[in-house]
Amino acid sequence: MQSTTIKRRFMAVAALFLLMAGAAGAAPPFGGGQDVAFARALWQALASVGMVGDRNPILSRPYRGKPPHGKILDLLERRVVVNGFNGVAIVKKNYGGEGLTVNDVIDHPREYLKSVTVMFKRGRGYDPENRDWFYVKYAPDGAILKNPKGMLLAGRVAKGKPTGCIACHRTAPGGDFVFNHDRYR
Repeated sequence: MQSTTIKRRFMAVAALFLLMAGAAGAAPPFGGGQDVAFARALWQALASVGMVGDRNPILSRPYRGKPPHGKILDLLERRVVVNGFNGVAIVKKNYGGEGLTVNDVIDHPREYLKSVTVMFKRGRGYDPENRDWFYVKYAPDGAILKNPKGMLLAGRVAKGKPTGCIACHRTAPGGDFVFNHDRYR
């Protein structure tokens, strides 16, 4: 009887250890290797069509923004091919600076660019409950930025959290996670 109890306890401890080891080795909710690789390929695709990067990037009509993005924003949207997949990219250039005006950004965009946030519509099944959007936040040079906990901001950013990319965009009218229109329901 005592031997059976010891075996059961040993099996319970072993099962708990395996469960914890599996959780420790599980992929992070965002910012993991696949997310980072895709984000890098996405930046290259965006740069190749002039949406980001140093080679005369496209500038539309900047407008006043609000947190968590910049004081002044510039929004670009088009289809791009990333790793063989053709999807919609929504690029938001986030500008900041003391006393910044729209005309300052028009005249000197590189000087005031603080970050570039992108939503890319991945294929069906990527993240169905969040309309299959991939999120990433870049520095002006294309480096993937980190949150305060040191996690790279790429992929299903802050999925299941009360704040962050997905939580905010979930509130967009029309159910497509996009604030400016309802084209991607």
